[in-house]
Order: sequence, then structure tokens, then C-alpha cells
Amino acid sequence: MTRPPGIILAGGLSRRMGENKAAVRLGGKAMIRHVAERLAPQVSSLAVNAPEGADAGLGLPLVPDTIAGHPGPLAGVLAGLRHAQKLARPPRHIVTAPADTPFLPRDLVERLEAALPTADAIVVASSAGRGHPVVALWPLALADDLENWLANPENRRLQAFIARHPSASVDFAPIETRQGPLDPFFNVNTPDDLALAKALLEEEDG
Repeated sequence: MTRPPGIILAGGLSRRMGENKAAVRLGGKAMIRHVAERLAPQVSSLAVNAPEGADAGLGLPLVPDTIAGHPGPLAGVLAGLRHAQKLARPPRHIVTAPADTPFLPRDLVERLEAALPTADAIVVASSAGRGHPVVALWPLALADDLENWLANPENRRLQAFIARHPSASVDFAPIETRQGPLDPFFNVNTPDDLALAKALLEEEDG
């Protein structure tokens, strides 16, 4: 099976962090670089969903939202689907992951693809009984339906859109660390989260 392209979702407003989460320094490099390094070996190509003019510092294609007003991660998914449709060989799916998850599983894409029940299904990552709908495999066939869905400003919830379509989930076990069990989809939202991520990264590198 041809690997799908990956889209790093970096279009959030980072209100709780107080600065652009994707660009905060973690282990000597921007957090988004950690995500890219985890995801790149698993996908056919990478692009970043972020506003026009954003500098992710990765040398990757920038894929802005096609809907104005920061409508949320579903808009990033739509931008990624539209981007993939324009590739020389459009894939059947894309994989999305947010720019604030530096400990993504290294077998993420393989396991999501293995769980596909049908070609038109969405496959969502989960851990500890909780779904992570921003970390998912999305079929390109849903692009038009998603665009129509987002035309209504009331339709912004990932779970509500996923519920409209066939879907499956894949559970990932916690990572054992000296700090205790770590959710592999731990996302860095606050300065305290960043301090923990730095400690975990030092442990991993050590």
C-alpha cells in the first residue's frame, strides 16, 4: 500500500500557551520539528496547515485554511484534503496530526491503515479510552461533504462530522517513563506542559 501524505495541523491560536505552540523551543528545536521528524518516515510527503505567511521553519509546503476566521481543526483537515487532491498522484487518504504532539507513535500510520474497515472510513487514534480525532486517517472522498458541512458556522466539532461517516479507532498504549505513563498523544498546551515535555525529551535522549 502506498503511504498517505501527512498534514501537520498548525493553524490554532495557542491561547493557553500565550505564543505560537508550533514554534516554541523544545530540546533545541521548534516543537513542530519534533512532530515532523516523527511523522515524515511514515508518510509519502508532508505539508503544514498554517496561515499564509507563517514560517514553520521546515521547508515544507504551507497549506492555509480555505475558510476564513479560524474555524478550527476541521478546516485544516479540509485544506489537507484539497492539497492532496492536487498532487500528481492523489492518494486515497491523508493523515493529520497536530503540531503540539511531539511524542507521536512511530507506528502511527501503519496501525491506522491496518484498521481501515472500508476504503471510505475515517480511522481515529485513541489512548486510555479517549479518542484523538485530530490524529486520524481521512479519505479524500469526504472532501466535498466536509466543505459543505463547514459552510454552516454551527458545524465545527470533529466528532460530529466523524459520526456522519463510517469510522474505526485504534488504541495506543501509554509510554512508560520515569515521570509515569505518558499518553503518546500528549499535547503541549501550557507552559507547565512544555516543562514536562522537556523533561520527557531529556529522558528519551538520555
